[in-house]
Amino acid sequence: MSPISYLLLVDDDQDDQQIFAEALENVAPEIQIITASNGLEAMHKLNTPKAKQPDIIFLDLNMPMMNGKEFLEELKKTKSFSHIPVVIYTTSSRREDEEDTLALGAAHFLVKPHDYSELCRQIKQVLERP
Repeated sequence: MSPISYLLLVDDDQDDQQIFAEALENVAPEIQIITASNGLEAMHKLNTPKAKQPDIIFLDLNMPMMNGKEFLEELKKTKSFSHIPVVIYTTSSRREDEEDTLALGAAHFLVKPHDYSELCRQIKQVLERP
């Protein structure tokens, strides 16, 4: 994975967005974050003319309008976005969700931890993977 300077977080939970942003600032303050509250909003942001493409996407699964699996499927079908690594970032620990999203092209599957230091560790670990 090339150096990451721009990250897109797609999550409908505002508290989770804020905690994730704080953890990212803690482990990688040089990375700029942009957020979307669902898959439709994320696709709109990605398709905005002259929008900067993220180097990586962290994606929740359970969201209104367009859920994470639908977004992932759409993203991977779109030639200009299919190369962007997607990390599933969800409360679901269902093996089926992990298998489905990895089959759709997700790079990693993370279950949201309840502990802030564990979240920091997980983000750091994902960002350091080649």
